[in-house]
Amino acid sequence: MIPLSRIREAAGRIAGKVHRTPLLSATGIGRPFGARLSLKCENFQKTGSFKPRGALNKVLSLPPEERARGLVTVSAGNHAQALAWAARIAGAACTVVMPTGAPQSKIEATRDYGAEIVLHDDRATLFDRLAEVRDARGLVFVHPIDDPEIMAGAGTTGLEIL
Repeated sequence: MIPLSRIREAAGRIAGKVHRTPLLSATGIGRPFGARLSLKCENFQKTGSFKPRGALNKVLSLPPEERARGLVTVSAGNHAQALAWAARIAGAACTVVMPTGAPQSKIEATRDYGAEIVLHDDRATLFDRLAEVRDARGLVFVHPIDDPEIMAGAGTTGLEIL
């Protein structure tokens, strides 16, 4: 459980660097189910998903000496793009281990945000390959999901809804 105070800290940290995305009523979709439905349009966010919120919060919460070492992650798409974008904002180098089968559009977009891409053939050993790259280069690993700062950043969507 991520405390609300941590989500509020994340909101302050990323304010002005990510979009405040619209919350649109979807009455027609919810009506058949007797529900009031709204859509939080994170597709309008930087890189096209909610992921930059968490990635930027994580990167900006790192001590400067860790950012200076460079960052590494593993992802086939949205987190890869988000971390590459966040690293660029923070002036940090970023390496992303991606599966060879990742969509070419995701690979190119991640590269366009400034990341170095390391392609790896075996999805089952992506984290092993990441560990090799991290250890060889002394990079800081940013987990795509299991990180409280990533989660707190993602939680800022909820603050906007409230």
